[in-house]
Amino acid sequence: MTTTAEALSERHGARARSAHLRAEAACRHAGIDPASAPPVPDSLPARAAGALRLSAGSLAALASAPAGSDPAAAARCARNAAAAAALAAQAAAGPTPTPALGTALAASRAAGAAATGVAAGRDPGLNSAAEETERLAVTAARTEGWLPPAPNAVDGAATAG
Repeated sequence: MTTTAEALSERHGARARSAHLRAEAACRHAGIDPASAPPVPDSLPARAAGALRLSAGSLAALASAPAGSDPAAAARCARNAAAAAALAAQAAAGPTPTPALGTALAASRAAGAAATGVAAGRDPGLNSAAEETERLAVTAARTEGWLPPAPNAVDGAATAG
């Protein structure tokens, strides 16, 4: 039987994986290699590369944690991945703002709201808002060509991958 904590952790984990895939795709589009991130990033591409590496580490830690052990930690992981995706979108968009950048920033703000304060990943309204903005960010990244088309374009897959 799935507990509420497990269900919350899975929802946050799915959002984190989706945002991480968006970050990877935007970095790839911008020609950013995460392995080349310097210890002290001094540019937007370097910050995006570093954030992507940190996001990968957070996802690995989340994957190794017991199921549902800490929904707040899973929500913070989703927040960090969304922030990495926003940095990567800034680098990929270049000097001209794009819808993919706007939705990446909105997804990052929504993920932050869902993860912080008294919400701690457990507020249904904030979680739903974060999921919806992630879906919109995925759609915009696909439209921009950073992500491949949805596996089943008819159903408008909610997350990347």
